[in-house]
Parts: sequence; structure tokens; C-alpha cells
Amino acid sequence: MIRHLSSLIMDNVSNVKSFVLLGFNDTMNFRVPLFIITLLHYCVILFFNISLVLLIVLDESLHEPMYIFLSSFCINALYGSTGFYPKFLSDLLSSFHHISYEGCMLQAFIMYSFSSCDLSILAVMAFDRYLAICRPLHYHSFMTMRRLSQLVCLSWLTPFCIFSINIPITSRVKLCGINIQRVLCPDWLIVKLACPEVKSNLTLIVYIFHGFFIIWIYTHLIKTCMRSSEDRVKFMQTCVPHLTSLIIFLFVMVFQSIYGRFDSTDSSRIFQNLIAIELLTILPVMNPLIYGFKLTKIRNRILTSVYLNRK
Repeated sequence: MIRHLSSLIMDNVSNVKSFVLLGFNDTMNFRVPLFIITLLHYCVILFFNISLVLLIVLDESLHEPMYIFLSSFCINALYGSTGFYPKFLSDLLSSFHHISYEGCMLQAFIMYSFSSCDLSILAVMAFDRYLAICRPLHYHSFMTMRRLSQLVCLSWLTPFCIFSINIPITSRVKLCGINIQRVLCPDWLIVKLACPEVKSNLTLIVYIFHGFFIIWIYTHLIKTCMRSSEDRVKFMQTCVPHLTSLIIFLFVMVFQSIYGRFDSTDSSRIFQNLIAIELLTILPVMNPLIYGFKLTKIRNRILTSVYLNRK
């Protein structure tokens, strides 16, 4: 059936209407256990992130910039996860794994805007910690509710504007194939189907700019914290969770970029798919756990809620 679809669409490669997701071919023998594990993982992501957002919204003592940025972080995790898991779960139960051209473009947009938003929010959170530790006297006068709203909007709108340009450019290239060797539609794989193959450095420029900005921020933070024991305590309490999330994010993104650039057909398709979706499996679960256990106010609020429920 897939071969028949391929022959029909390949008759007019410049007008591709849908893609075949070949990444599911190796999951047919264990798709039911994989469906159950994935569904449980998705439920855990929803539970952790929604709980943290509700906790921050409902507790007035947490209505501070750092926690509002954290809630934005969790909302982005929900956004990215919802752009992938429902489609992935339905495909696991189906014997025909295809996705429309429009659906593929939408999924590529969600995946890349999700990862870029994560980095933008991390950059804004680093800037917030820089002001709180290095410029404490000016922090409250600068970080007003209006300025806070502007920073949250900036962390979301910048990636969306960039990818609103990037995706239409990708959608205009002539394609010479419909087979995607993954379980999702990453933008770089769609570009690889172009004839001739095109390259886009816009996304890379965005990541590099954010990366240098965060490095510059933390250079100043570490220099400042070395001078005072009080600042060192503040750094350990509020910056370590952020720094941990940043290291995990950068490790995953660098590994994905290197592997994607030197993609080898010798490695198993299962391993290739794990690499492709690791950002969506690790970060949405790790970040709520890291911040939930490390940030004192959130940890105490969670423990208090658990204690009251037991009583």
C-alpha cells in the first residue's frame, strides 16, 4: 500500500501532497508496548508541567519574575509535546504511516519553534538572574510587570517570527521524494528531500546568538558570585536549576546537530528516531523535576500540599 502511494505521488514530485514516515517500520513488532510506554510518558509530562503552572498561578507568593518565566518554560513544554505525541500515538496504532504536506510543515514549525523558545526562555531567565545578583538595587525598578510581560512576549515571539519566515521558505523548495526516515517531520529532513538540496543557516544563527548571550551573562554572574558568600548562596539556590536545564538542553541540541549533519545510514533506524525525539522526551520531564526539587519556594509548597492532603 505504501509503495502504491509512493508511485502515485512520485509522478509529480514538484507537487507533493503527503509524506511517508518510514521510521515506524521497525516498531511494528512491539508497537503496543511502545504505545503504552509513550502514553504514560506523555501523561507524566502533562501532569508535571500543568501542576507546576497551576501551582505558580494559584500561589500569590510565587508571582515573581523567576517563577513566571518558569511557568512559561512549562507551557512551552506542553506546546512542543502536544505537537508531537498525539500524532505519534495514533501512528503507533495505525498500519499506514503518512502525514499530509501541511501537517508535516506544521509539525516542523512546532518542533523547531519549541526548541528555539526553550533557548529564548533560558536566555531571558539568565538575564533575570543577572539583574537579581549583579544589579540588585536596580532589579525591582527595572523588572516591573510591564517589563516582565515584554520579556515573556519577546521569548515567545522572536522564535515564532523567525520560523514563520523559515518554514515558508522550506515549503517553496521543489521536492524529489516523499519518504522521511523518521517518525516525525524535522525541517532539515524535508530540506534534504529538495532537488537540488538547499541549506538554511537562519536557525543556526539564532541558536548561536542566544548561546553567546547566555555565556556572556554567566561569565558576569560567576565573577560577581566569587566576591561574596551571600551571592554564592543566591547563585546556588536560583541559578543551579537554570544552569542544569541549560546544560541538558545544549548537550541534546549539539548532539542532535552533529548527528543530523553527519547522519549515517549504517546506524539503526530505531537509534536515529531516538536521537530525533530526545529533546521531546528528556526536557519536558527533567525541567519540572529540576526546578520543583531545587527551588526552595516551590519545593516547600509541594511538600506542604502533600502533607495537607495526607491529613
